Amino acid sequence: MLEIINQLSKWAIPAFLLVVLLTAAVRRIPVFESFVEGAEQGFEVTVKIIPYLVAMIVAISIFRASGAMDVLVNLMAPIFNFFGAPPEILPHAIMRPLSGGAALGVATELIKEHGPDSLIGFLVSTMQGSTDTTFYVLTLYFGSVGIKKYRYSVISGLIADCTTLIASVFVVQSVFPG
Repeated sequence: MLEIINQLSKWAIPAFLLVVLLTAAVRRIPVFESFVEGAEQGFEVTVKIIPYLVAMIVAISIFRASGAMDVLVNLMAPIFNFFGAPPEILPHAIMRPLSGGAALGVATELIKEHGPDSLIGFLVSTMQGSTDTTFYVLTLYFGSVGIKKYRYSVISGLIADCTTLIASVFVVQSVFPG
C-alpha cells in the first residue's frame, strides 16, 4: 500500500498538468497566451503589495526591537504556566499571526535549543503547521485588492489563532505526554 501511495504522489502533479493541457487543447484555449497573461497580472499584484510588505516588516521589527514582545511574554507567562503550556512558546504564538518568516525563525531557535522531540519542539512545529499569518494576510492580500474595511476579519483571525494555540497544546500534550 505504501508503494502505491509513493507512486501516486510522484505522478499526481504531472498527471494533473497533463489533464489541464489536454482539457485546454480540447476547448481550444491558448495555453501559452493565458499563462503569459496570468504571469503579467501576477507581476502587477506583486508591485502593488510591495508597500504593504515593507510596512509589515517595519512594524514587526519595531515590535520586537522595542521590547514590546518581551513585555507581552512576561504578562502572559502565568496564564501559560497555569494551563501547563511552556511559556517558551509564547514568542512563537505572538509572532505567528504577524509573520510566517519571523515565526519560523523563532520556531527554529526553540527547536535548536530544546530539540525537535521535546514538548516545545512538538508544540511549535504543530503551531507552525496549523496556523496562518492573520495580519500578514489582512495587510497584503486585502490591501493589494483595495479592501479598506476588514469588518470581522481581524477578530475572526485572532480567534482562530488562539483556538489553534489551545488545540495545539491539547493535542501535543495528549499525543506526547510527559
